[in-house]
Amino acid sequence: MVTEQERPKSMSLASKREYVELAWGRYQRGGKAHKSKILDEFCQVCGCARKHAIRLFRAKPRLRKKPGPEVEYGPEVATGLKRIWLASDQLCSKRLKEAMPIWLRHGPELGQELKDKLLAISPAQMDRLLKPFRASYHGLRRHWSKPGSLISQQIPVRGGNDDIVEPGFLEVDTVAHGGESCSGDYIWSITFTDLHTGWTEVRANWNRTAHGVLEKLRELESSLPFKIKGFDSDNGGEFINYGLYEYLKEKQIKFTRSRPYKKNDNAHVEQKNWTHVRQLLGKERLGHPELVRLINDLCQIEWRQFQNFFRPTFKLKSKKRVGSKIRKEYEKPLTPYERVMRSASVSQEAKEKLKKEYEAADPYKLKEAIEKKLKMVFQENKRLNREATGVKAARVRRAREAITLLPLLLSLRYAAALRQRQQRDEGAGQETKQQSEKPRRNRTISVTWL
Repeated sequence: MVTEQERPKSMSLASKREYVELAWGRYQRGGKAHKSKILDEFCQVCGCARKHAIRLFRAKPRLRKKPGPEVEYGPEVATGLKRIWLASDQLCSKRLKEAMPIWLRHGPELGQELKDKLLAISPAQMDRLLKPFRASYHGLRRHWSKPGSLISQQIPVRGGNDDIVEPGFLEVDTVAHGGESCSGDYIWSITFTDLHTGWTEVRANWNRTAHGVLEKLRELESSLPFKIKGFDSDNGGEFINYGLYEYLKEKQIKFTRSRPYKKNDNAHVEQKNWTHVRQLLGKERLGHPELVRLINDLCQIEWRQFQNFFRPTFKLKSKKRVGSKIRKEYEKPLTPYERVMRSASVSQEAKEKLKKEYEAADPYKLKEAIEKKLKMVFQENKRLNREATGVKAARVRRAREAITLLPLLLSLRYAAALRQRQQRDEGAGQETKQQSEKPRRNRTISVTWL
């Protein structure tokens, strides 16, 4: 007998079932005294009531199955699924389910039964079967990078602006003029802002293209009063490309970029996007390439002089934390022109040229010219929109007319086809008649000759 000290503290339900299965045969074969000893021992070991033990040993032990449905997809299905999953570049289960019929038409022969199982398997079951393989193949995909992702590894991320003490370091960004929709083709503005002086230039370009940015940068080099020494942009494909990278490398211009999805890294140019672009052109859709020339004519002359010569801007001097607040100290507001003229790194020749341009400019006349040209831009845009709407309406009208005439055209075509068929049948009937008469004539002639 098992003593109280030798009895285990607890026994699992599975262990109790195994105990019953092993002792059930001895209990059935034994006599009354032997059965009583087995019951005493079982009750003492398992800690259950005697009546419960009697019911367990009287009943025939059943082999309990594993809970849940039976396994339908065995190792061969998992192996075949793994082969297709890897060949398809590790599609997700929902996409792999739709692609399975296509992939099964190609590749090695798997057998009809295995194909039927692979076609019937659900996306959730695919995930369960592929779970051990996903852990092994994680990170082993082919990394076909999107345009600009490889070159971005060669372009460093700019850390800050504390080391910029002279003009020539530009922040660049683009602004979309697509209105309420980003679909289709439309004009984009490219904003160039110097970090030290605040000098800002705006150029319009048809669509957001890499060659357009490079073209506008080349134009800008000849109009800026200082030499470009740095170029900082976001991570868009119009900036992060080999064409611009090689050009800046050849010109020995430092090329940096902001952190992905961190707009505040380009805070200076983002501010100019509002004051120099949105406040000028608004949020209306400019979807006609004819407007590019008009906008550039406005931005390169009047708008450039008006903003850089006659509009002072603040510049942050210092920033420090006081308790829970940040206290900022700004320099005296100056125009970008004044900051350029005070810079020692700008050549005297460029300063004299800029001074002549400044003295010849009149802010009131510039304002009038800006309003006049801006009115021309919006009037031209409205006219082009009206023409495009008229062309579209004409196309819709022609399409409706074609739909209206479609039944008539189909009936005429059907009548012509029916007429051709009748003529073809009549011609075939005549040929058959001639062929049937020809042997009879020969037969008659032969008989007469005989």
